[in-house]
Amino acid sequence: MQKNFKPHPNSFKNTFCVFHEVLPDAIEGLKKQFESKAGSTYYYSEAGMYRVSNHWGRLANSKWRLIAREPETPSKTKIGFAAWSEFHPDNAEEKLYYIEADFEKNTVLYQHKNNLDYDKKAILRTSFETTKRIKQIRNLQQLTSWAKHFDEDIDILRERIITELIYTEKTLEEIKREI
Repeated sequence: MQKNFKPHPNSFKNTFCVFHEVLPDAIEGLKKQFESKAGSTYYYSEAGMYRVSNHWGRLANSKWRLIAREPETPSKTKIGFAAWSEFHPDNAEEKLYYIEADFEKNTVLYQHKNNLDYDKKAILRTSFETTKRIKQIRNLQQLTSWAKHFDEDIDILRERIITELIYTEKTLEEIKREI
């Protein structure tokens, strides 16, 4: 029988969290403790939270992301787990976020400064500044028209410019001018 562990109802307001997808057997025997109006269900344990949902990202006043299993499970509804220590404070004023780019997978994500993997080298930004930079990086990743005035290989250019966007305060225009 599961011991009923219940966090304070306001513990998740204004938080950032990265959940990792788990298989259904992870919640076998756990008691559903909350169901949202949108249909997500929550299971709490002393180790952390399990969330069963078909939507991830911005949730009311929080930013919760799911890292899917590889290979990806076929169901649109995913089960994510996050330890209590993975919930970090979020607000619009503080510089809480840094950007990570994966050049092999051609992806970009933002992470919280309290992430244990943060190397303290990437520039910290507010959520608004981070969103703006990520949009610029995604345009660089997905479009090619911006590179027509350069003689360098586009993949090398992308990596150089994106790295500068992550590790400096320079604007995109300043970076392009310097190249």
